[in-house]
Amino acid sequence: MANAVAQSLGRKVDDGIVVTKYGHGGNLDAKLQVFECAHPVPDKKGVEAAERLEQMLRELNARDLLICAVSGGASALLPAPTPGLTLAQKQNLTDRLLRAGADIHELNTVRKHISRLKGGRLAALAYPATVVGLLLSDVIGDDPGVIGSGPTSPDASTLEHAHAVMSKYGLRLPDAATETPKPGDEIFKNVRNMIVGSNRQALFAAAAEAKKRDYNPLILSSTMQGEAREVARVHAQVLREIRASGHPLKPPACVLSGGETTVSVRGNGKGGRNQEFALAAALEISDVRDVLVLSGGTDGTDGPTDAAGAIATGSTLSRAERLDLNPRDYLSRNDSYSFFEGLGDLIKTGPTGTNVMDVHLLFVEA
Repeated sequence: MANAVAQSLGRKVDDGIVVTKYGHGGNLDAKLQVFECAHPVPDKKGVEAAERLEQMLRELNARDLLICAVSGGASALLPAPTPGLTLAQKQNLTDRLLRAGADIHELNTVRKHISRLKGGRLAALAYPATVVGLLLSDVIGDDPGVIGSGPTSPDASTLEHAHAVMSKYGLRLPDAATETPKPGDEIFKNVRNMIVGSNRQALFAAAAEAKKRDYNPLILSSTMQGEAREVARVHAQVLREIRASGHPLKPPACVLSGGETTVSVRGNGKGGRNQEFALAAALEISDVRDVLVLSGGTDGTDGPTDAAGAIATGSTLSRAERLDLNPRDYLSRNDSYSFFEGLGDLIKTGPTGTNVMDVHLLFVEA
């Protein structure tokens, strides 16, 4: 997103920094410095980017306009540990929360309290400059304080909330954690945040396209969350009902949902929540004819893989059996990537330039 904003502004930009994932950078104006960093677990390049950004922010004054194009991933891409906390400690904490199945709200609640930039602290460093936040929402509810851990937004969460999240997963909040700026603070008087894209908008656009292709569309929700495999099983039952009774809509049908599920990692496999969603769905629709499940991340990547997601049909399991691929074994090891790679059913789009969480598309042919 930052790339697109920078390109549209062109020579009007005096200085700027673009921070994105590895492989997602672009050819930009020479005045814009591009940092490619690791996600979802931060790395040293992210620290370098954060330090360069802090330097730029400290040079601003009341005559300056700072435009912050923030999308999902900003939390990991701008690691600026609070004093007394090392990058290694932050990496370990992030990894443990992810593996425990913490959702994005919980993860960002913790991140905001161990960062020099998140939870409104970027706006604090920019004060008294005018700050405009253009936010591409990758969080359920589109809360500006949660998107990218809210670098330009006041933080409604507290240290107590962060302690509660860590305690829930049997972890301890680092002593280096500090409180964040709150609503009503003077530093936000020159800040304006706007949501410019969301999962709901993506689903409406997809539903409109499905209708053009003669499918009957139905949007279930843009707020799906929970364990990927459990959410997938519910979606599979919706497919079965449509095939059996024509309810809640008649085939040809396209059921759409979005949100951000989680995966509690218990195995040592490779994959992401969308691939796990598709694999769990495949186990539930093996005897249903003419149906297809597609689950993908709108940014083009799913977990630490090069796939956006995967597709499953009523024939996925029979095809896997012929190739001696045991789907339940792969699911138990959280190895959905290897399973779908063996079938040739991974979705690989490359970087899409956007990030509005995940989409799940269910098709039932007439």
